[in-house]
Amino acid sequence: MSAISQQPIGRSAIFYALLDKVSDAAALEKPVLIIGERGTGKELIASRLHFLSPRWEQPYIRVNCAAFTDDMLDKELFGQSFLDGREETNGRFYAADTGTLFLDNIDRTSIRLQEKLLRAIEYGQYEAGLETESQEVDVRILAASGQDLRDGVSAGTFQSDLLDRLSFDVVHLPPLRIRPEDVQPLSDLFGKRITSELGADRFPGFTPEAMAFLESQPWPGNVRELKNVVERSVAGSFLKDESLSQPITDLQMDPFKGPDWVRTLNTASSAASDTIITSSKLAPTKEVPKPSPEAGFEERVLTFERRLIEEALSLNDHHQGKAADDLNLSYHQFRGLLRKHGLKK
Repeated sequence: MSAISQQPIGRSAIFYALLDKVSDAAALEKPVLIIGERGTGKELIASRLHFLSPRWEQPYIRVNCAAFTDDMLDKELFGQSFLDGREETNGRFYAADTGTLFLDNIDRTSIRLQEKLLRAIEYGQYEAGLETESQEVDVRILAASGQDLRDGVSAGTFQSDLLDRLSFDVVHLPPLRIRPEDVQPLSDLFGKRITSELGADRFPGFTPEAMAFLESQPWPGNVRELKNVVERSVAGSFLKDESLSQPITDLQMDPFKGPDWVRTLNTASSAASDTIITSSKLAPTKEVPKPSPEAGFEERVLTFERRLIEEALSLNDHHQGKAADDLNLSYHQFRGLLRKHGLKK
């Protein structure tokens, strides 16, 4: 089993149920359809399905169907023959004979090509280019899509017969937002890898506050997005302290945020394009009490501090990480101020 280059990482009940499902599906030499959002690890699961199967010592061939035009994908899959004596080319089906062929983004194929795929999967036969004689292969098919292919059938963009053939078994990949327990082990893995690449002695981990924030995020890009955030944050801390002596607290969530002048330009552009800008957009979500005329210096400072916090939260849709950045505070410092003023939920 050393041929498996990467292992899925997690500790949630949903994750373990997924591994059980994959192990069961791998044992059968039947087509499997993998459905999941972007960044959920469809290619990783396809690799696991192959290497846990009886074909694990045979070829494992991958094709991203979205990377080719229709004609190019036809040649890539089935090869090409010529009538003028030029050398023939063999396709991925030929290369995967006795092994497994993984078709990623299967929903991006044309109806014409889907017809050829159906015959190749159903009968193990296909014609390359202008050939009239069929090639015969023994290939197990794994396919993946980011959408429910039943919707494609309803829209007329996907062949119902091909879907029936591909979906002997279906593996649904859970998004990261419904398994927050897996965020910490994944973050530790990505953090250790980037620490090693940077040449640091150790990965100090994240502070409890930073980890709680990571676990609370919706992660529309799933594991791939988490990996990018962890690597950016570790690299940013490394540039400040090459020894990485302290747990990481500053999370770099948005690489497009940029310095203050970038935000100023973006704000100016938005203002120019808006016909009306309502003052309610710039106001705090709730009224901040003004200090009484008799208030001393300390009370006035506390009131002003609270007003800054409220305004930063309002301007950033109550995203605490972004509000902290706007005030040039670390996330840990900002959370401390929230507790200080009784604003932490």
